[in-house]
Amino acid sequence: MSLFERYLSLWVGLCIVAGLGLGHLFPGVFQIIAAQEVAQVNLPVAALIWLMIVPMLLKIDFSALGHVREHWKGMTITLVINWAVKPFSMALLGWLFIATLFRPWLPAEQIDSYIAGLILLAAAPCTAMVFVWSRLCGGEPHYTLTQVAVNDIIMVFAFAPLVGLLLGVAAVTVPWATLLLSVLLYIVLPVIVAQLWRRTLLRRGGDAALAAVLARLHPASLLALLSTLVLLFGFQGEQVLAQPLIIALLAVPILIQVYFNAGLAYWLSRRFGVAWCVAAPGALIGASNFFELAVAAAISLFGLSSGAALATVVGVLVEVPVMLSVVKIVTASKGWYERR
Repeated sequence: MSLFERYLSLWVGLCIVAGLGLGHLFPGVFQIIAAQEVAQVNLPVAALIWLMIVPMLLKIDFSALGHVREHWKGMTITLVINWAVKPFSMALLGWLFIATLFRPWLPAEQIDSYIAGLILLAAAPCTAMVFVWSRLCGGEPHYTLTQVAVNDIIMVFAFAPLVGLLLGVAAVTVPWATLLLSVLLYIVLPVIVAQLWRRTLLRRGGDAALAAVLARLHPASLLALLSTLVLLFGFQGEQVLAQPLIIALLAVPILIQVYFNAGLAYWLSRRFGVAWCVAAPGALIGASNFFELAVAAAISLFGLSSGAALATVVGVLVEVPVMLSVVKIVTASKGWYERR
């Protein structure tokens, strides 16, 4: 990881402070930005999120699907965690902590929205940062690439029904038209654009051309992420300043969810004899979230100033340090894992 990536949580924290300050000093500017909407899609934020998502999807090689059979045990375990455990465990944790234990310290009108944001955060597995986590722990690269490609295909078809189901269980009204529009705008179209662009680059200049474009886009992608956070907290300023404890309370179920799902994936992999070089990235993929998609969907479904948007941003805040700690844990436990 670059120095900038390693301290991403610090930059996120600074953007939170900047957003709160700017929102307080220049509320009119943020109201103008909020008004730039078409079909419930905020155009400035949509442009920033595309700048975040497309470079990540450029890294995905769907031809890696040919390696599925080589690591079928590890892939099966991670798929079960990603799609059958993580979203439902997050819904349960959201109900337990946000709707029950922490209810006295949270604004009552935002409780359901916070839970919806947590569900959106857990409903899509991470796409790009897992390549970094896998590389840091020495994971099997073919497995990582194949697992991400499979997850992306599943996400195209399963994200909307899964979110709709869980939001219904959480007693949140599902705006289906907006949800399907979000899937089209932030999953389907970016995947198509990224893959067409990837094929063009590879055809014209090979891997070198692709690497050059990714190197140029990466800083812009991170800058877009940080700019989005400034906007979000510019709109969330009054709510957060009134109750700064909200961020810490929202982080609790996110942290528990990450460690629970990583630990479960890691233990199951050991139980069923999966090689450590697959189990380590499998645990990381099982635990991490596609927070860019979660932020985009939360804004589209519930608005820039919603509790759902705030909950997904807290996921961005904790992502880097918590995933680095999981990398440390799986690396340090390699001896234990292989001693069987």
